[in-house]
Amino acid sequence: MTLRKHWPVLKPVFLSIMALLVFSCKSAKVISDGTVDSRLSSKAVIKSHYQQATDFKTLSGRIKIDYSDGEDSQGFTVSLRMQKDKAIWISAPLGIVKAYITPSRVSFYNKMENQYFDGDFSYLSDLLGTEVDFDVLQNLLMGQAIVDLRNEKYIISISDDTYRLVPKNPGVLFKSLFQIEPKNFKMAVQQLSQPLKKRFLQIRYNNYQSIEQRVLPNEIRILAQQEETENEIMLEFRNLELNKSVNFPYKIPKGFKELVLNKDDL
Repeated sequence: MTLRKHWPVLKPVFLSIMALLVFSCKSAKVISDGTVDSRLSSKAVIKSHYQQATDFKTLSGRIKIDYSDGEDSQGFTVSLRMQKDKAIWISAPLGIVKAYITPSRVSFYNKMENQYFDGDFSYLSDLLGTEVDFDVLQNLLMGQAIVDLRNEKYIISISDDTYRLVPKNPGVLFKSLFQIEPKNFKMAVQQLSQPLKKRFLQIRYNNYQSIEQRVLPNEIRILAQQEETENEIMLEFRNLELNKSVNFPYKIPKGFKELVLNKDDL
């Protein structure tokens, strides 16, 4: 059995697994933009980006998700719990849909359809058009680069009051662009593309905020394009708490049928 029949219901929930990238709460203070320093080298900016990586143990809250694929639009709220380097958990109201991600597995189930998926990260990689693993998702959550910028040389310029980085030796099959905020050296924009496969992913962090003396994204827009399809996700986190005790209640109910996710379902 494939996912095609139920994909319109599950797609925004499943996409949100990769897109839990923004954290906000009513008491949070939005951080104003800083001033760029044109004297900084790309190496200095990249070094500062990693030095400013946000440290945390756990986080929990609720996420308002607005999703559109050009034909259908949906808005809903899910609960989020996360333990650094170990687990990401989301639950729709009444636990109708739950998802649980660890460094080795991606799993979710849907009580409305009595079905479940349990597998590796290859499906998420196909969906986003780039290699995805737990570390990539975690970096997205914290406003960090989804590739290791220290492994390549970059040309730096100033664009939209941010530090703009492009590879000194750009690839033909795979292209990337990064814009880094000057005040906190967090990501402003991450952009990956595979022109020959007509794949494009853009993650735009609209602004940042300070929560419990930690800098986290405040608003996020994700745009994923593949050939003729386009998915857009807007996220807002509510009632965020950091470093509280959390658990991850997740067990695939007995009798559920396994979903086989085919590329045709994307």
